[in-house]
Amino acid sequence: MSEDQKNNSFILGLIIGSSMATVVTLLLSPRNGSENRQVLKKTAQALPEMAQDLSSSLEVNRHRLSQSALKKWDNTLNRLKVAIAAGIEASQNQSNLDDK
Repeated sequence: MSEDQKNNSFILGLIIGSSMATVVTLLLSPRNGSENRQVLKKTAQALPEMAQDLSSSLEVNRHRLSQSALKKWDNTLNRLKVAIAAGIEASQNQSNLDDK
């Protein structure tokens, strides 16, 4: 598993775990309904900022992944060019040996 996939899995697990913890906490909370509603209201107000932070993190990870994929593609392309050049040279050398 690549580092970017691990980061994305961690972020997803963090979000799911936080959501589950919030629900369980509300269900088992010793506070009354109006206090819980106030807590929920504050949490709901913070959600857009949290979503923006998550979006920024995902964008950074996407960019990092794109750069990594391009670098790997370039490395593969360079290795392929070297292999083709070696194959052509070997073929020419064999052809020269056969002509003698």
